Amino acid sequence: MREAVVLAGGLGTRLRSAVGELPKALAPVGGRPFLDWLLQALAQQGFGHVVLSLGYRADAITQHLHDTGGVPGLDISYAVEQQPLGTGGAIRQSLEHVRGERAFVLNGDTLVQADFGAMEAAGEHYRARLVMALKAVDDAARYGAVRLGGDHVAAFVEKGAPGPGLINAGVYLVRRDLFEGLSLPDRFSFEQDFLVPNLDELRVVACITQGYFIDIGVPEDYARAQTEIPAILTAGAA
Repeated sequence: MREAVVLAGGLGTRLRSAVGELPKALAPVGGRPFLDWLLQALAQQGFGHVVLSLGYRADAITQHLHDTGGVPGLDISYAVEQQPLGTGGAIRQSLEHVRGERAFVLNGDTLVQADFGAMEAAGEHYRARLVMALKAVDDAARYGAVRLGGDHVAAFVEKGAPGPGLINAGVYLVRRDLFEGLSLPDRFSFEQDFLVPNLDELRVVACITQGYFIDIGVPEDYARAQTEIPAILTAGAA
């Protein structure tokens, strides 16, 4: 059984003009909350357990899933922040709810059709603590690029440099004990405070995905998602 941690605790300030006070995960896409599409996609990919990492308007998300009954075959647990923990702190808290040795970590405002099987195979081959999905884009300026050294992540390039490149797609396969033995504050950034300073030691394995990728966190991509996501996931369910 595949497990996932979905980071869905953000404020969604960049989408406030489009969705009001709703948490980003409940932003309507094609007549359904984005979270419903994301959970449907995970169920279609063989996931059986999802830990939702919640913060802002956690009550709205839990109530929605209670009212709708969630997704058939998908067991959902909740890890609710009592105070902001940053992405790193949220992942660390959520991993306490994971039942197996490994879990995928995904952003609750991004849909990535990653090759989860390839990521699992890479993790086994290298006995990796962390596997990262990368995506080739025409312009990496918005995201910041990732440089490779063979099959491993060698460096992160800051946002703003224009041109094509590989970006961090925001999907990771991590060991449940990823943070054990490390001295980290309660609140920290997964990328800036954990990945960047520990990159050499972690030996992060890169797995390039050819699948669909969209981040609804900015208005222009949120508008594009209204037709693209229903078309892709409805076809995939057929």
